[in-house]
Amino acid sequence: MDIRALAMGLAFAVIWSSAYATARVIVADAAPLLSLAIRFTISGALALAVGLALGQRLRLTPAQWRATLIFGLCQNAIYLGLNFVAMQWIEASLAAIIASTMPLLVAALGWMLFGERIRPLGIVGLLTGMAGVALIMAARMQGGAAPLGLALCLIAALALALATLMMRGASSGGNLWIVVGLQMWVGAALLWVAALGFEPWRLTASPAWMLAMAYQIVMPGIVATVLWFGLVARIGAVKASTFHFLNPFFGVLIAAVLLGEAVRLTDMIGVVIVMAGILAVQISKQVPSVQAPARGA
Repeated sequence: MDIRALAMGLAFAVIWSSAYATARVIVADAAPLLSLAIRFTISGALALAVGLALGQRLRLTPAQWRATLIFGLCQNAIYLGLNFVAMQWIEASLAAIIASTMPLLVAALGWMLFGERIRPLGIVGLLTGMAGVALIMAARMQGGAAPLGLALCLIAALALALATLMMRGASSGGNLWIVVGLQMWVGAALLWVAALGFEPWRLTASPAWMLAMAYQIVMPGIVATVLWFGLVARIGAVKASTFHFLNPFFGVLIAAVLLGEAVRLTDMIGVVIVMAGILAVQISKQVPSVQAPARGA
């Protein structure tokens, strides 16, 4: 891995992790689903504008439409929607830690649902990472963390893990920005229905809300997308996914700096355990399988 790939991976991890702290700023002044619907409406328009400017076409293949609808529903509407709602009751650092377990959930669900093989190092990493999350959640619940918020974050992570498994190996087919923009608009459409139909109207366009919203539209929404696909193109999806092991650390650090959230000893111990588990799972995927000896050898 070269220096450029390392810098891209670190930048992606920081930006991705910062989304949870800024989301907590947003939901303090506005209804969560409404805020997210606004964000995806604007982010989707920007992504589509970039795609059209680059000469990409609005005509999608069946595989692209499938990816657009699945990720628009599972990632943008369910995953982020539930995380934004949960942020009303739990701290951003805890939401970031739970969300960072997605690589662990992908490995576990791949084994349980699709019979995918997990190497011994991956099994150790899976058990280690889940133990770290359990430690953090148990300590937070004793400290008064809302069970509903925890449950929503767990359901959100499961939804994204399932979407990732369903679309593993899919590509944009050279139509990346159009697909990303339409994914955001699919999420926006579902979130507008949910916000207007089930959520009390609440919106105070304070300077903090507008700054956090602008940051989420541009940085996690656009810049992180560019960094991620550039990183995947440079070093491959498996190696790129290794950078997810940094998300628990950066999520806790950014929440502490930006929001003044307390950094507990159990959090630090749990974060180190979770990071080790995620890293072990990702490294296990990079180990080449040993070729079986020829019969009769």
